[in-house]
Amino acid sequence: MLLSSNIIVLIGLAAGVSLVMMAATVVQLVTGKSGWIDTLWTFAVGAGGVAAALLPTEGANDLRRLCVGLLVAVWALRLGLHIAARTHGGEDDPRYAAIKADHPKDWPVYLFGMLQAQAIAAFVLVLAVRFAAINPAPFPAVTDLIGMAILLVAFIGEGVADAQLRAFGKTHKKAVADTGLWRWSRHPNYFFEWLGWCGWAVIALSGPFGWLALLAPVQMYILLVYVSGIPPLEKHMRETRGQAFDDYAARTSAFFPLPPKSRS
Repeated sequence: MLLSSNIIVLIGLAAGVSLVMMAATVVQLVTGKSGWIDTLWTFAVGAGGVAAALLPTEGANDLRRLCVGLLVAVWALRLGLHIAARTHGGEDDPRYAAIKADHPKDWPVYLFGMLQAQAIAAFVLVLAVRFAAINPAPFPAVTDLIGMAILLVAFIGEGVADAQLRAFGKTHKKAVADTGLWRWSRHPNYFFEWLGWCGWAVIALSGPFGWLALLAPVQMYILLVYVSGIPPLEKHMRETRGQAFDDYAARTSAFFPLPPKSRS
């Protein structure tokens, strides 16, 4: 009943995310900067998540809906503005540059299809926020407290990782960041991003169809670790940093923060 009664809302959210990614296609083609893609994608997930949380739903707890809407807005603003500032400052994402180089003749068509695939991925995340928000259980439930604690750790951790990398890059232009959180993981920002989506799933779990929210962290783990995150970025790092990155990779966990291996 809960899923079927919200089908129109879900279709509207999916259409909205798709339209934003259509706009991202145009922005990339006009500006040539791929960083705006991730900026708009983040804001699309954030706006979709806020709408998904705040749309009135029979049986949903209003305080939980407000908390979920606020948390997803904070996440989207922090990450979206960070990527926007980096892109505006002249830095572009090498992952997209590599993809474009592989598709010189059909780039506009390929880009459109790729970003619509990203829209589908974004909708899966919005869906997780929706199920967290409309959980009808009394608020706060134990799952709310655990999930929000996970979100807090994830928000802070990702923000610290981004700040550490930015500070390192200002004084070490061609070096490999291996201090702070980056000493424990080669991609701590990705880890904490994934951890945040685990938090949304925990909040949703005790509600009807809440198990569907588990798709969000599963999807993010696959994308970050095996598809669009670590593999293309580390390929670029090996091409530009060479042995320094190989040495770093040999002693540092790829994703989960772990104590670094001893230097031999």
